[in-house]
Amino acid sequence: MTSRIDPLTLEVVELIGTIVARYHQEYEEAAAKHSLTGAQARVLGLLSGGPTPMRRLAQQLKCEPSNVTGIVDRLESRGLAERRLDPADRRVKLAAATEAGRETSERLRGSLDFAREPLAELSDEERTVLRDLLKRMLGVAP
Repeated sequence: MTSRIDPLTLEVVELIGTIVARYHQEYEEAAAKHSLTGAQARVLGLLSGGPTPMRRLAQQLKCEPSNVTGIVDRLESRGLAERRLDPADRRVKLAAATEAGRETSERLRGSLDFAREPLAELSDEERTVLRDLLKRMLGVAP
């Protein structure tokens, strides 16, 4: 038995896909303006939230730990990240953004206009409804 998707659902899925593709394109372009790859920018953004175990970064990015090692190596060589031992478990290496890394990440996020500009045209109520619907789709309580 083949399930059929109704036209409205198909249209919504296609619109979400278009929004995601545009966001990724703008994110890559913004990262490049800071001489970063998209992956480096994503890691730097995660590290701006606080020191993170390398293994957890790999899980969050859904990639192999060796990929994260290379990304952190490049960020570290530019003075944007550093490695630390976890004080709770000295066998665990943490990656952390430096002050320069946090500033770069903040500037990069501030330059992302694609989502911010269209959202600014929505009322507070519309943005709240959109947020709550997106959270519901993700299975996250609003």
